[in-house]
This record gives sequence, C-alpha cells and structure tokens, in this order.
Amino acid sequence: GTMAADVVHVVIGLPYAASAALYALALASVFVLWRRREGTLSVHDVTTTRRELFYWAAVVGTFALGTAVGDLTAVTFGLGYLASVAVFAVLIAVPIIAWRMAWWTGVFAFWFAYVLTRPLGASVADWLGKPVDEGGVGVGTGWVSLALTAVMVVLVVVMRARRGSPAPAAAASLGGHSRQTLI
Repeated sequence: GTMAADVVHVVIGLPYAASAALYALALASVFVLWRRREGTLSVHDVTTTRRELFYWAAVVGTFALGTAVGDLTAVTFGLGYLASVAVFAVLIAVPIIAWRMAWWTGVFAFWFAYVLTRPLGASVADWLGKPVDEGGVGVGTGWVSLALTAVMVVLVVVMRARRGSPAPAAAASLGGHSRQTLI
C-alpha cells in the first residue's frame, strides 16, 4: 500500500491530493462492497476466505491512503512531519470519544481509527527517517525500519504470551461492552 501511494506520486506524478482522493474512493468502494456482500465489516466475523480477501483489500487500501494523506499534510499543506504527527495523534481521539459517547458503532469507530493509524505511522516514520534539511530528524529510513520492526516483534511476543490468560480487567474497562460489540 505504501509503495502504491509512492509510485502513483513519484513515478506517475499524481499530486498527493489526487492520490489521497483516489485511494479514499478505492477504500470506500472496498467497504461498500464488503458490507453488501457479507453484511458485516466486523473483524471478528472474518471467518471465510472471501471475508479475509475483503479485509486484506481494506488493509492495503488504508496503507496507500495513509501514506498519501500523511504526505499531503506534511508536504502539500506545508505542515511538516512533526506537525502532521500531532494532527493525526489528535484526530485518532475522535473515534474513541465518538464510540464512548455512543455516537458511533464499534465497527465504524474501529475502522475510522484504523485508517488514521496509517497517516500517523507514516508521518512518524518520515519525521524520524527523513534528513534534517527535509524536515526530519535524520535517523535514516533503515534505522527507523529496524527499530519499528523490533518494537512490533516485542509487541507480538508480549501479546502472544498474554493470549492464554483471560483479561477480566480489560473487559470491565470497556464499560460493560463485550468484545463483540466493541468492534
């Protein structure tokens, strides 16, 4: 997804606004088709091959959209990478609040937040990896990739270790909502 967004901009020359709109439309199409065919967008109901294909199409779409939107805010709008991180970090609170206030369903809030993680992550990676003269910290993309990979491996190992034990405190913190109604 990230490569798709970069290729559309760098190789084809499509502006970030156009590529963001294109990928937003593509992602919306995936969600509409998935909902019509399967009757649900819940990740807990991804139990068939067709639903898994829809899920992975949505994931790839979010990566492409996230990269395009992150670059749109940082480069085209001139906010820079760090300010873009702040914008998306604040925006990610919207689905949390909307779900907690019962304005949005858990499924909609989940996907809204999921989509926002992409430009947030792209902006963080660009801020850390880009050279100082391009508005980054200058760590380098290789080191950023290595560090983020290490963080992901640690998180997967920790989650795997905790998987076997029930988490009653987590269920209680959901305000009485079951995991099924949350997402």
